[in-house]
Amino acid sequence: QVQLVESGGGLAQPGGSLRLSCAASGFSFSNYAMSWSRQPPGKGLEWVSGITDDGDDTYYADSVKGRFTISRDNAKNTVYLQMNSLKPEDTALYVCRKMLRSFPTSTTSWRNAYEYDHWGQGTQVTVSS
Repeated sequence: QVQLVESGGGLAQPGGSLRLSCAASGFSFSNYAMSWSRQPPGKGLEWVSGITDDGDDTYYADSVKGRFTISRDNAKNTVYLQMNSLKPEDTALYVCRKMLRSFPTSTTSWRNAYEYDHWGQGTQVTVSS
């Protein structure tokens, strides 16, 4: 069955960095777009970043553009999120999600829940001094 397992979260200081990983199994990873979303404490899910099946195209929410980098290694069935210049407002549960297709039909597709069919349990990121 499809499994998405996130790791790499933890406590970071403001201005610090963390690298999240999402290990995928149970499906042809290289055929699907993947994304990262986050859920801050007491708030709803917020899309953060997405990457097409081949890794050629990446997309970011304005709140993380220039600080976060999404990438994937299709040989390792893993998608990553490099987070630099972390801010306290980045504190959230970060969730990896598998898209239904290899690329988004529009730039707004990343934000639509019905575009995804599987997601992981998440990894907690806390940014605090």
